Amino acid sequence: MYQTDEPIVSFETPVSLRDLCIEERPQDRAHPLDVQVFHIRLANSAGRREAASLLIRKMYGWRGYEVDTGQDHAADKITLYAETEGQTVGTMSLCLDGPAGLPADENFRDRLDALRRQGRRLCEPSRLAIDKGVTKRVFASLIHISYIYAHNIHGYTDYVIEVNPRHVMFYRRMLGFRDCAAERTCTRVGAPAVLLRLELDYMAQQIRRFGGMFEQHAEERSFYPYFFPYLDESGITDRLVNGRG
Repeated sequence: MYQTDEPIVSFETPVSLRDLCIEERPQDRAHPLDVQVFHIRLANSAGRREAASLLIRKMYGWRGYEVDTGQDHAADKITLYAETEGQTVGTMSLCLDGPAGLPADENFRDRLDALRRQGRRLCEPSRLAIDKGVTKRVFASLIHISYIYAHNIHGYTDYVIEVNPRHVMFYRRMLGFRDCAAERTCTRVGAPAVLLRLELDYMAQQIRRFGGMFEQHAEERSFYPYFFPYLDESGITDRLVNGRG
């Protein structure tokens, strides 16, 4: 696993491009020459994991969800985080299926076991938190790097996620997730959840088609134009693999 202090990837975003933000206000426009630099890193130290946990508690608490960031699932997991000017503004974890299973097994074990019997290799993005007003490229970068780690390096075939029913349309439209199981109670956050699934081969097709082309595909409503260009994947893969045992 990537162990140096260098970021996995860095990118600049013009601060004035508020149309690239998840949440925006017209009066928040800045000088067109202003840029913001974001770095995506692995949370591979206690301090970085705590910074990610603080953002999770902040964003989940703001929505009224319960979350216990002190109890990590036993699955093989990496945690990514995004920072700018020393502030953590985004984070997500990726759990890889194995003997310990996945967090979603707690509520959707029957559906996941059916996929496993079909030979699907499952992984679960979890604990995704993006601070308010942050560019869409942060969300897209975290997802893209987790995809490279799961699909390109480890050969996993599907994302499965538990989401609140209110957010189902977002994940369908923005990433192409499909329904996998109807609503149940997610015991970890004390809220209703549905299970969604995304085949990573589909994600690969969308990255090849749209990645890095948000200026050319302004009409495309998904997040894929905000992913890195497909040709950048080999360099990101090398940095993730560097030093991995």
